[in-house]
Amino acid sequence: MPANWMRRSFSAAACASAALLAACGSSTVESSFTPTRFIAFGDGLADVGQKGASYTVNDGSINNWTLQLAASYGGTIAPVSKGGLSYAQGNARVAISPDAAGDASTPTVAQQVDQFLAGQKLGDGDLVLLSAGVSDIIAGMAAVRAGTLTADQYVAAAGQAGQALAAQARRLSNAGAKHILMTGTYDLSRTPWALAINQQSLISQASLSFNTSLLKSISDLSRTVRYVDAAYYINLYQGNPGGFGFSDGVTPVCNSVDPGPGIGIGAGEVNSALCTPSTLLASADQNRYVFADKVYVTPSAQRQFGASAYTFLRLQW
Repeated sequence: MPANWMRRSFSAAACASAALLAACGSSTVESSFTPTRFIAFGDGLADVGQKGASYTVNDGSINNWTLQLAASYGGTIAPVSKGGLSYAQGNARVAISPDAAGDASTPTVAQQVDQFLAGQKLGDGDLVLLSAGVSDIIAGMAAVRAGTLTADQYVAAAGQAGQALAAQARRLSNAGAKHILMTGTYDLSRTPWALAINQQSLISQASLSFNTSLLKSISDLSRTVRYVDAAYYINLYQGNPGGFGFSDGVTPVCNSVDPGPGIGIGAGEVNSALCTPSTLLASADQNRYVFADKVYVTPSAQRQFGASAYTFLRLQW
């Protein structure tokens, strides 16, 4: 299954690769679009510190891909809790509550969009970042393990969540957004979490179902929406770590154990939202690791993905 996923991810992402844009028919001339505002909705992959910390190593660096993308344009992005326009929050699901950790107070991505549209208008200079799916895959697997979802129902629910994320892109586009960058989930079967619970095959099916449904549902939104494939890039980091400056693609570098529900994979697990340079494996160089905890990636992986997204967008708009 991992090999099949890699082939599928590569095919879906081929036109997103800067090196292949010419072959895909895109212009190689950079456009003049430079965002004046960065607005984000999503889950832990895009959370820039809604509750004070991001889901990675919190070392004071540019440690999230949305921060890297904004910085590449010479801009910034900050959480709503600190006066910014990033509504993304760890453990948030696309349209269902409670969140992946069982907290009903966490706004879904749909509710995040509601909050923005209730008080803000979209302008020509806005770049909207829409990134989710990780928490839905985690929450669904918890239901499978608890016996409240069958395997088939899990995969189907993941596809429905992908459609729900596409619906949010449609809402934003209809509300006036002209530049929306989307990403779905990465293949969570490649994570230390999936390996630990021996559910790689089923988690891969669910991850693929989410992304496939999302892509099908945004196929008519090409005027305003672009898709950058997190699955493709993180597959590369995990599968060929040495090619991207990593030496370990399977071990979480953080040891910040959360006695509570944490990132939704169970109590007593490492939660990278609690991770700082003082809570790393002994003598570890965090820049050489792909994973911060069993699900989320390190600042280096985040920055590389953000840089790839920037390169892609510069050749699109």
